[in-house]
Amino acid sequence: MYNVDEIVLYGSNGVCKIKEITRQKLAGKTMEYYVLKPLFSQVSTLFVPTNNEALVSKMRHILPEDRIKDIIDNLSVIPEWIDDKNKRFDYCKETIANGEFEAVVNLIRMLRFHEKEQNNKGRHLHISDERFLREAESMVCDEIAVALNIERSEIIPMLLK
Repeated sequence: MYNVDEIVLYGSNGVCKIKEITRQKLAGKTMEYYVLKPLFSQVSTLFVPTNNEALVSKMRHILPEDRIKDIIDNLSVIPEWIDDKNKRFDYCKETIANGEFEAVVNLIRMLRFHEKEQNNKGRHLHISDERFLREAESMVCDEIAVALNIERSEIIPMLLK
């Protein structure tokens, strides 16, 4: 169970603050909800039923500063590009859905390094790769910005070292 004022990552919605835990009546049934307010976007307030395991499982506390620094400090291998666009699409979709921090960081690195190669050839990323990159960066950059108390603009260069 989470508490009011805790900072959590909620799936691809990014970092949110739990503003309250409230009961509301919907379709004649009273349910308890976490009321989440995203910290880095103007997206509407999110309501997550506290008894919906599938939705609550998308919530997690942000990683502590030392864990994030450890992951960033140990980035070394450039993730291998997946040439098959269907396999790459499935990999990106699954990685973002799982929301595991280190896997999402590696996804960003894979897409960013490929983007650089494409730019050198006068090309761009495929539109679905661009969408996955934006979504992954939103998730990771928001979490790092909060945990390390730094500006989002400082984060991508740290991940691409």
